[in-house]
Amino acid sequence: MTTRTTGNWLEEARELDRVDPLRSLRDEFYIPTGANDEPLIYLTGNSLGLQPRRAAEYVREELEDWQRLAVRGHLEARHPWLPYHEFLTPSMAELVGGLPGEVVMMNSLTINLHLMLATFYRPTRKRNAIAMEHHAFPSDYHAVQSQIRWHGLDPDGSLVTLRPRYGSHEITMDDVEQLLEDHGDDLAVLVLPGVQYYTGQMLPIAEITALAHRRDIFVGFDLAHAAGNVAMSLHEWDVDFAVWCSYKYLNGGPGSIGGCFVHERHATDVDLPRLAGWWGHDKETRFLMENDFRPIPTAEGWQVSNPPILSMAALRAALDVFVEAGGMTPLVEKSSLLTRFLDQLLRESGDRVRIITPERRGCQLSLEIVGKGVEGKDVHRRLIDQGVQVDWREPNVIRVAPVPLYNTFEEVGRFVELLRAAIYPE
Repeated sequence: MTTRTTGNWLEEARELDRVDPLRSLRDEFYIPTGANDEPLIYLTGNSLGLQPRRAAEYVREELEDWQRLAVRGHLEARHPWLPYHEFLTPSMAELVGGLPGEVVMMNSLTINLHLMLATFYRPTRKRNAIAMEHHAFPSDYHAVQSQIRWHGLDPDGSLVTLRPRYGSHEITMDDVEQLLEDHGDDLAVLVLPGVQYYTGQMLPIAEITALAHRRDIFVGFDLAHAAGNVAMSLHEWDVDFAVWCSYKYLNGGPGSIGGCFVHERHATDVDLPRLAGWWGHDKETRFLMENDFRPIPTAEGWQVSNPPILSMAALRAALDVFVEAGGMTPLVEKSSLLTRFLDQLLRESGDRVRIITPERRGCQLSLEIVGKGVEGKDVHRRLIDQGVQVDWREPNVIRVAPVPLYNTFEEVGRFVELLRAAIYPE
């Protein structure tokens, strides 16, 4: 992709859209409109993905079967409810690079993190610390701190944080190595993001996992901003566990059901401690109503309750679009082009925009507005007023996420024009 002047981006953008092999996927989603009924430039798929057009049909089908069959829908619905979560497993496992037996859709992200820590955080006198990123999403902090307290320990002594070098937003392998050099003998579990929510950096998951395993530390990842955004190979990378939500890049709808990965070497170990529930019990004997818990020897063994069918129906609609796209490989190829196009236009837009997202990333770019006489929050507000949906994260970042399923190169160019106007208002 060549550098262009600010005046000739439109022709290039339209040509890139014309030759985009995934361009028809945009028609699979509802694009929100603004006050003038024009489509918004929606660049907030990192917060809430758009609604797939077929989601209403899939949910309506379950409502009709509920109306028609009532309890018999568990076995007789068009997509029977009893095994409904299994309809999501193959495509979800493919998206995160796991085996089908390693992946299950259940609960919410933070509940799943608690369930994973109940299994993998078994503090001893020697190893009683959890390491996490200093700027982790607050819900992860709350979960980790409460798990430490649950074991009668103090987070001040048993919570270690990973920080980037002074003056940098990027977490490097040097930073990880230093953390493990300083605290490796004390750590029971390392919990990090796959993609950092604030900066958009994709962490080197495979390298971090291998390094921590050499010190006998369990490694888990929060993939809220990674699932459906970047290509992953969780099984091959030997990750112990991972959790994610499905309402961002996966487009499962507000508050949609979460996901969980447990590597097969753990998933098949039925003796691992866990917080158990009925839906994790052996399927062949579940309805014998016995009190002796026998976990399913897959990631399903961590399920606690029967799944929410209506939420899963909307997510099934979204995952079907990913299948039609051909999975993550073509999506990541387009995402790389789309984000690089945005990156280049931003760098040609003056010195008031600082991109803090490193090259190893998904589709999100995090921008700081710098210089005297302009405030980032004011710029964000002006963008919203002009029909651009981007989000603000304290203390000073506008997050922009062109999603390859439904965003276009022309939208990206128009965003940059409106950003420039918001920074330099007449």
